[in-house]
Amino acid sequence: MSKALLRYIRLSPTKARLIAREVQGMNAELAIASLEFMPNKAARIISKVIASAVANGGYEAENVIVSSCRVDAGPMLRRFTPRARGRATPVRKPTSHIFVEVSQQSKDK
Repeated sequence: MSKALLRYIRLSPTKARLIAREVQGMNAELAIASLEFMPNKAARIISKVIASAVANGGYEAENVIVSSCRVDAGPMLRRFTPRARGRATPVRKPTSHIFVEVSQQSKDK
């Protein structure tokens, strides 16, 4: 089993979790291939993290499965935008931590 962690990525964790749930339990090679054709920013980033987890373990992508893909909330960047009559409203820019764990497929299948 090998892991990869990408921290402080400028991406909403809510949007990234939608993609992370899709690839959980998939073959790593199939997951990377399917993420490549998704239009989301999160799909490209998660694809790279899966590839990194596979490389960290020294495995081949076709021999491993994505056992866990978790997206946690990082710190919120707080900015302000000017409004009428000298006021300002807050703009929250979320960040995420993406954690991927891959493990070798069992020989039975």
